[in-house]
Amino acid sequence: MGDEEARTIIRTLLEDVLHKDIRPVLESLRQAELDNRRVFRIMAEMVSGLELMQKIPDAVTIFGSSRSKPRDDIYGIARKIGRRFAEEGYAVITGGGPGLMEAVNRGAMDAGGVSVGLNIILPREQKPNKYITNLLNFRYFFIRKVMFVKYAKALICMPGGFGTMDELFESLTLKQTGKMQMFPIILYDGSYWGGLYDWLRTQMVTRGYLEEDELDLMTICNDPEEAVKQVAQFCRAQEKPYVTYLEPEEFTERL
Repeated sequence: MGDEEARTIIRTLLEDVLHKDIRPVLESLRQAELDNRRVFRIMAEMVSGLELMQKIPDAVTIFGSSRSKPRDDIYGIARKIGRRFAEEGYAVITGGGPGLMEAVNRGAMDAGGVSVGLNIILPREQKPNKYITNLLNFRYFFIRKVMFVKYAKALICMPGGFGTMDELFESLTLKQTGKMQMFPIILYDGSYWGGLYDWLRTQMVTRGYLEEDELDLMTICNDPEEAVKQVAQFCRAQEKPYVTYLEPEEFTERL
């Protein structure tokens, strides 16, 4: 065997060991390091959110489409809803983006109220609207969702797309399973939500996937003043300090 042939065999063996044994270990270590960094970034994002949200007054979270334009009728209605809640002393919480989120924040700012925007950083970046008095930026949807519901007295869902549906059904699930107090979830605009509500009854209830009374977890409203009234009535009826997320007794007893 010549020197060149021996070198070729050794190089082949080393490359094989590197590919099969060393690289997987290095990749596993790299992934573990990234996960550790991610954990600390999640913690930092959660802490920053909790610190800001604890300081706001009683609040109402309002979901809605980012694609509505100022010329749309629903934009004007969303702006009025934001203004009316601010006039009644509530902070408003939105996703902080354009469309109906902007309209709600704008209405609250019109009335000199607290206008919270929980913006999400996306690959095609969503820019926060300019009508926000308290802004938080999030990398993680799940932390943002905690902030939406943990500090809200009620949720109002304006017409919207996948994001609005996601937020609505996650909130309904938390309410249905007792992980969140039974506070109002109001669907604004029966002409938009009525078809979905009917489908839930004719399909989910009929097939046994929902109980009929579980549809009462949400209500449909067509009047901004009625939405404000429902929330105010609920808040006045609260006899105990209000906590949205319910914690296990063994956890709260230790605090």
